[in-house]
Amino acid sequence: MTTSSTEAAGAKPVLSGFAVSERTAHLRAETALFMRDHVLSLVSHDLRGPLNAIHSWAYVLERKLDANDPNSQRAVTGIRSGVDQQVKLLETIIDATRAGTKSLALAYTTFPLHPLLDETVAEVRSGLARARGVEVAVESQLTTEQASGDRERLAAALWVMLMFGVEASTEGAAVTLAARADATRWYATVTFKPSAAALDDPVLPHLLETFARKQAREPREAKRIAWVFALCKRVAEAHGGSFEQSDMQESETATLALHVPLSATTAA
Repeated sequence: MTTSSTEAAGAKPVLSGFAVSERTAHLRAETALFMRDHVLSLVSHDLRGPLNAIHSWAYVLERKLDANDPNSQRAVTGIRSGVDQQVKLLETIIDATRAGTKSLALAYTTFPLHPLLDETVAEVRSGLARARGVEVAVESQLTTEQASGDRERLAAALWVMLMFGVEASTEGAAVTLAARADATRWYATVTFKPSAAALDDPVLPHLLETFARKQAREPREAKRIAWVFALCKRVAEAHGGSFEQSDMQESETATLALHVPLSATTAA
């Protein structure tokens, strides 16, 4: 994505040819940070399984080979050494990079839910939704309900959900945020009809990175979330809640759902 510098101090950042607020620029950066950590976590996890298997099979192979054959023993030693080097790289580069953001600190406060929705929707509408000609509708059953948690983090999760819906929608389409609460939890659900053309068209304004939009359309292995929703998942789980993503089929209704206790007590 092309990022242009502002021409004067205090001017709004310009991304993909349209101006965005400082808050939107901040949320975009937060989304990218959580996505980076999510990808690093997947790489670390998915590489350790095969490396452990190679290490174990190297010992099996060593017992089968002629102990007096120096070439065979040198080959096995090379295999184990290579595995050890890869594990060290995971620990010193990937795990160390994630160390600073592995734990998600929450600033707890009690706040009304309805204004949180209104503010987040207004931010999305005034930014990418307006530039793309996409409607953002709200179907809320909330009245005076309050929640205890990190208001800023929860707003960021809602923003990502709505923003992706806008990114994936064609001009004139609608993205809907439905919200309700019961005695213990509140529920926020975003629905939209994804379009590959809307996600991929380089002429259209975009806020999410190209690779993130492309990866979100790929089949999900073991029902993992798309990388771009890493912030949503981390924030929900840090509050003792959950985030769910449905499969995305062209022009079929897709769903993103955030479920969070009204009184969060679980820290990341």
